[in-house]
Formats: sequence, structure tokens, C-alpha cells
Amino acid sequence: MGCAGAGCLAVLAVLCGALGDAPSRGIKCGGVLSAPFGNFSSPNFPRPYPYETECTWLIVVAEGSSVLLSFSHFELEYHAACAYDYLQVYNGATRDQGNLLGTFCGHSPPPPFSSAWHVMAVIFHSDRHVAKRGFAAAYRKDACGGQLTGLSGEITSPRYPESYPNDAECRWTIGVTGGSGPLTLVFADFQVEGGQGCGFDYVAIFRGPTTAAPGLGRYCGSARPPRTVSSAPHLLVLFKSDFNIGGRGFKAHFYSGECQEVFTTIKGNFSSPRYPNFYPNNLKCQWSIQLPLGYQIKVFFLDMELEGRSSLTGSCDYDHLAAFDGGTENGSLLGRWCGRESPAPITSHSNQLLLVLHTDRNTAKRGFSIAYVGVVPINISCTRTDFHIQIPVQSLVQLEKNRIYLGTPSCVAQVVGGNFKIHTRFDTCGTESQKRNNTSVIISTLYIDFSAGDQEDIHQYEVQCEPKRKEASVTLIAGPDPSRLRQAENLVDAQQREGEAMDTREIKSQDTSDIVFISICILAGLLMVIAVVGLVLL
Repeated sequence: MGCAGAGCLAVLAVLCGALGDAPSRGIKCGGVLSAPFGNFSSPNFPRPYPYETECTWLIVVAEGSSVLLSFSHFELEYHAACAYDYLQVYNGATRDQGNLLGTFCGHSPPPPFSSAWHVMAVIFHSDRHVAKRGFAAAYRKDACGGQLTGLSGEITSPRYPESYPNDAECRWTIGVTGGSGPLTLVFADFQVEGGQGCGFDYVAIFRGPTTAAPGLGRYCGSARPPRTVSSAPHLLVLFKSDFNIGGRGFKAHFYSGECQEVFTTIKGNFSSPRYPNFYPNNLKCQWSIQLPLGYQIKVFFLDMELEGRSSLTGSCDYDHLAAFDGGTENGSLLGRWCGRESPAPITSHSNQLLLVLHTDRNTAKRGFSIAYVGVVPINISCTRTDFHIQIPVQSLVQLEKNRIYLGTPSCVAQVVGGNFKIHTRFDTCGTESQKRNNTSVIISTLYIDFSAGDQEDIHQYEVQCEPKRKEASVTLIAGPDPSRLRQAENLVDAQQREGEAMDTREIKSQDTSDIVFISICILAGLLMVIAVVGLVLL
């Protein structure tokens, strides 16, 4: 009727402890693979795999190396979204959406993968219906070379920045999975044995996945190779060294079109890769805005959610977005943001602005959405009775003079020399008098109409004069497209509501499981008391 005291304690421990762990189903599988090379497969391969199984293989090779993963057989239950049985490959140890290289099912094997660092994770999942033969995979450590499929990444010669070994041959094939736009390769450092015709040690670049593709350049010495931009879906980087005389080697970055863009239009918008879904990890993306001389650039942050600040330093040490005045990262830093910040608009001091997104190996978020507008170079002055406004014609070369007016369309600019000019008295052109900071000022609005076809695009600037001091100023007052602002606000609101609903479901689920947990523990405790009483009576 009862059980021994020790037995009841064991039952109590099992019952209480089992609720803290996920139920274990299927058979034992997965594990840590730390050899330089090896093979693994789904349970029972080549026979059908079991139902309701989840296996995780963590591949760890020597630090400084990468993991090359390939599949010799692949046959899983098919679903358009791989929602039933599937295999997932992660670029790193964490099960983070930003590290996910792909989810696969059906009969088409995954492509070969090369990790961005020395760890890779593979997860196999099966549901309770329809089993297939499964998969067989092989991996190996590769000290140099590999197939690179990320939106961006880094390539270095073996042992960089130490001297590279003799008789080395490394091949990196760059091909972005599902990417669009050109591939860009930029060398940050370069020192390879020189020689006429680069016949000893060299780096060669090909416009395709093999050396049979057209060559884009062959480089050696200490001069950095020029930036390479290719519209082909693949690039091959080949590094060779001979039997003597080495060098520091090289470091290069590559970007896909989605991760490296240049904007030259007066107004535009862009977002982080895959926005509003989670951005990938291990990114360094650049967006460069380059406008005509005299312009400034105003940037509006419509939405931002990046990995948060470091709890140790309070700084943006992990994923972050930075803005630089000018075309390079050597320019003045205008700001550096992370987390769920809502930065105020920023304005460049020059006609170029660079935004750089860095993401690390884990914890991806939604990303960001940005709009920008070029601030037209406007020279404004005033007297006690008049506004004097002029804009270089070369800054608005595509516009007729009737597209530039002050207050009302009747007060249009005139072309005088190389400038659009507006000279008007304060009692015309929609001007009005206001009190600001206890000072009387004259206010009006300057309109510059960039509209084309059915697309309205009118930029508005507030012009202001303080007549007593004869001081004038101009300020851009038209922001990004209001519809884009509303879309971003609606997206944030919807995701916040979804998060609150999920939190509520988790709390309810936790409450229910807590009740069950407590009930079972009480029941087990009663059984133990009954057993002890039974032993005493005996």
C-alpha cells in the first residue's frame, strides 16, 4: 500500500524534477563534434528516422578555423514552409534567428556551408507523421578558403596578421544566398611578396565561382587592391604563396547589394537587411549618401530595434548603428545607437554621410528603417523690410524656376546669373509676424517642388528674419514621407501588441503548470507520509 521512505523521496524528486525539463522523446542523438573532420546522420539512416525527434549537433573546430559542411544525402518530409520535418543550420552555437543560415526539407539537399567562425550548429526535427530516410552530412576544418554565403563577411590570409605560411593555396567562393544587387570586395590591409607580374605570391579575383571565370585582377606587393564591384552572383578569391619569402598577408571585407548601397537622389529611404524580420548576425553593412556639393543631409529614424547596451559598460558594444560625417569611417562621428532607441534627426555638415551597421555573433533583432532628405544649399539674408534668398542653379539643375517659390506660387524665383533668386518685401508672399522668445520675427515658407508625374514631392523650408538685428535663418521643416512614418508606427504598435499577448499566454501557461507542479508534489509528499506511518505501525 505504501512505499519505503527512500523510495518515496526518489519518486518525489523525479516528479518534481521532471517538470523542470523538456520531455525527452525519440532516441538519443546529436552531440558535440570536435574532431578536425567527421560524419553524422539522422537517427536510423538510411532507414526512416523516428517520429517526434529533435537532435542537435554542435561542431567545434580549432579557433581561427572555419567549418565546411556538406550533405551527401537528403530526404525529409516536404512542406512549403518546412513546418513539419526540417533541418536547420546555424552559424554559431546559439539558436538565434540572426545566426540561421537556412531551414531545409524535402528532397533538395542544402548547399555546402562555410561558417564565419569555428562553431556551427545543426538541428534536425521530426513531427509525429510521415518519416523519410533522413540525411547524411560531412564536415571538416578549413584553415583557409571556403564557401561564404552571408550578406557580408571578412576574409583573411592564414595566420593574419602574422606572416602567412609558404606553399599555401586558399580559395574563397563568395555567393550570397537569396541576395540581390552587386557583390563588393574591399581590402583593408594588404602585404604580399611582390615581383614582376605577381609570379610568386599573389591574390587573384575572378568574376565567377571558378578560375575559368573572367579574371578581375591579380595583386601582390604592399599596395591595397582597388575596390571590386561585380554584378555576377559569385566571386572567387584565390591566394597563393610559393616556397619562400612571405608577408603579413591581407584582410578584406565583402558585402552584398542589400548590405552596401550608395544613394545619390535628393530624397530616399532604406532599412537593415531583412527588415522588419530579424537581421543576420556577423554583419558589417554600409549605406553611403552622396549629394551634390553644397547640400547637407538630414536623416530621420523611423524605427529602430537592435541588441541592447552592454550591462557592464552601458555602451553599444554589441550590435550598433553609427553615422559618420563624410564618406568614410574616418569622418566625425555623428551618433552611435543600439537597443530600442528613438534618435532625433541628425544633419551632416557636408554633402556626404555614411551609416554603418555592425552585428555580432548572436542576439539579432528587428533592425531599423531610415528616411533621408537632402538639405538644399540656401543663402538667405534680410533687411528691416525684405527677404533676399538665392540658391545655386547647379544644385537644382533639373527644376524650372516656377518650381521654387516663397509663400504662394505667385512669388516664384528668378534666374539671375548662376542662381535662383527671390527678393521680396515682408508684406507679400505669405509672410507673417510672430513673437518667438519675446522677439518679433518675420516668418514665411519656401517651397521647392521636386514632384514628378503623379508622385508629389515638395520640400518645405521655414525662412525667418529678425528685422531689428537683420539676421536671417532657414530650416528644413518637411520630414520623410508621412505614409512611411505611419507604416513604421503601425509596425511597432502591432509588434508590441503581439509581444504583450505572448507574455500573457506565457504567464497563463506558467500559472497552469505551477498549479500542476504543486499538486503533484503535495500528492507525492502525502504518499511519503503514509509510507512512513505504515512503517511505524508495522
